[in-house]
Amino acid sequence: MDIPNSMSSPVNMSDCPAVRIPNQIFFTIGIVSLVENLLVVVAVIRNKNLHSPMYCFICSLAGFNTIASLSKTWENLMLLFADVGQLDSRGNSERKLDDVMDSLLVMSFIGSMCSFLAIALDRYITIFHALRYHNIMTMQRATTILVGIWILCGVASVVMVLHFDYTIIMICFIVFFFISLLLILFLYVHMFLLARMHARKIATLPGTSQQRRSSIRGALTLTILFGVFMACWAPFFLHLLIIMVCPLNPYCECYRSLFQLHVVLLISHAVIDPAIYAFRSAELRHTFRKMLFCSNSMQ
Repeated sequence: MDIPNSMSSPVNMSDCPAVRIPNQIFFTIGIVSLVENLLVVVAVIRNKNLHSPMYCFICSLAGFNTIASLSKTWENLMLLFADVGQLDSRGNSERKLDDVMDSLLVMSFIGSMCSFLAIALDRYITIFHALRYHNIMTMQRATTILVGIWILCGVASVVMVLHFDYTIIMICFIVFFFISLLLILFLYVHMFLLARMHARKIATLPGTSQQRRSSIRGALTLTILFGVFMACWAPFFLHLLIIMVCPLNPYCECYRSLFQLHVVLLISHAVIDPAIYAFRSAELRHTFRKMLFCSNSMQ
């Protein structure tokens, strides 16, 4: 993401040199994550067994990761051309295209948070309203939620990039991150504190113990996904917070000198997610194998 100069390339007031990551590394990570997330999207679309609200939300998350990967890959391709003198990175059209790439990256972040919220809500309903789940979370409602998420993220990303120089926009960006974090953590805590209370009740009903185990497994998968998301995105948001709180403090400057490492973590998130899907979901692993071996027996 091409952040304003005050953020990505501050005047270094400390003895900490800025860490520089070669553009080739960004480009390689972007290509790998793009391929992986496209595989997840195609797998969910092709396999009818994966046409459920939870996998639709996971597909949406992979879709936003794909957008992030595509935007960073294209941006770093432009930088590689600029390094060899084939592109003027300060040209008017190049700057406009860069704004589009930034909008897509912001859209990816907001969309990822909203997708995590949707998945957490889906797991919450599955665990605590197991008998009424299919009446509450229908495919029609899941589709409506996804359409709302994509429209909201598209509008919000354009507004944020166009007005990112305003402090209020940066504050809104950070506040959104922490509010979403608190909401998801609340759902987690509520889910795992009350899960045991519902275990005996559901276990006494025929045919629901396996469903509950599957729901808990889905919640654990979401926990892993969200933990990885936090590890990859939190340093970047701490960077934004430091800019607002202590922009000239030498210790803060040392942390800001790691900006490019924070961006590497940020885009690496899109590489790790598909590996978690494959590790935690037998159905996805089965679908991946069929896709790789070009099998037509997809159900």
